[in-house]
Amino acid sequence: MTSRIIILGAAGRDFHNFNVCFRDDPEAQVVAFTATQIPNIAGRRYPAELAGPRYPEGIPIVPEEDLERAIRHFKANQVVFSYSDVSHNHVMDLASRAVALGASFLLLGTERTMLPSRLPVVSVCAVRTGSGKSPVARRVIRALRDMDRHPVVIRHPMPYGDLVRQRVQRFAAWNDLERHSCTIEEREEYEPHLAEGVVVYAGVDYAAILAQAEREADVIVWDGGNNDTPFYRSDLEIVVADPHRAGHELLYYPGEVNFLRAHVIVINKIDSAPPGSVELIRRHIAERNPRADVIEAESRIRLDDPAKIRGARVLVIEDGPTLTHGEMAYGAGIVAARQFEAAQIVDPRPFAVGSLKGVFEKFPQLGPLLPAMGYSQAQLDDLGETIARAPVDAVLIATPVDLARIIRISQPCVRLQYDVVERTGPTLAQLLHERRALRVTSHAAVNA
Repeated sequence: MTSRIIILGAAGRDFHNFNVCFRDDPEAQVVAFTATQIPNIAGRRYPAELAGPRYPEGIPIVPEEDLERAIRHFKANQVVFSYSDVSHNHVMDLASRAVALGASFLLLGTERTMLPSRLPVVSVCAVRTGSGKSPVARRVIRALRDMDRHPVVIRHPMPYGDLVRQRVQRFAAWNDLERHSCTIEEREEYEPHLAEGVVVYAGVDYAAILAQAEREADVIVWDGGNNDTPFYRSDLEIVVADPHRAGHELLYYPGEVNFLRAHVIVINKIDSAPPGSVELIRRHIAERNPRADVIEAESRIRLDDPAKIRGARVLVIEDGPTLTHGEMAYGAGIVAARQFEAAQIVDPRPFAVGSLKGVFEKFPQLGPLLPAMGYSQAQLDDLGETIARAPVDAVLIATPVDLARIIRISQPCVRLQYDVVERTGPTLAQLLHERRALRVTSHAAVNA
């Protein structure tokens, strides 16, 4: 009997799972996607151009809160969970809702959803959003370049616009960000790589993306996101753990999957970690993944003009996803404001307008900081007006995005950047050297 499937998603992993596992399966009929976490996705359709000839009208995308209605309406008999950075309780709540209506509930295995590459692959993932994965990925790339390798980054998907146009996206220069109408969330991930001259791929169809990336690289770096598992089979799986959320490595899906699979676990942010948190993560590694190499690392903060912070009233802008579905109450910006002796961290909530008001209502755990939300031009406008209304001496931009490039900020700005520095061995560079697949072969030979 043909399975009638609803894929639970958030405009990323769900599309990949469909493309790899269901698009060409004659015994599977995907009747709908659901959407959550990301605004402005529900109510659209996964387009026929990407869904293939079996889906000439595309596939509807409905709100996750309408799951029961969708199961009944589409007569679905299977629900496939396909997004990330959620608690085990959240996953099982959705499972219970599906099973109560008679539908089976499925989690796809990693091997079923990972595509093979003809090149070596290094994946960098995390146990939670905001663990510091991106600077670890950049450190891996620098180490590969020091080995005379030619890495290209393939980034976890964030296709929130025209999905057909976003099937394969290549970012090599700043104007590519404008050409693809990137959101702040996308820029947060792409800009730091572009600043170091590294080509980044992303999009919707990760088989087509891989085929194109393989033509200009001799090693692929999978820069994972949202604590998801890699889309490609990896020769080295590096996973970042966060001592500010110690214990979450066993409590969140699919972050625990990454934790159990990791060849290397980087315990990041040890310089600001709460007492006992690093030891707790080490104990969990010893119990659950004792074969993993373990690196303790600092997340070292740099400000381009710290004098503007000292003694000032400061508005702190942090990475949006880390604070929202990452569930952090604060990030590196708050740490830096205190470290560099700001006189006051100004609470933005009284000055929030439009959609930013809704963000603070939806995520009450947020402290006195402003999440860098910008999924649409209207939300960018709300962000700009909120900043303008805040009575501050300086704006501390702790998101990787150069916000002044995309919105007007009248107050003096200070940009924060952070680097991962290993404090215990082996280092990432040493581990990369040990992997035979990541040594020797030249870019010219691989692509001959």
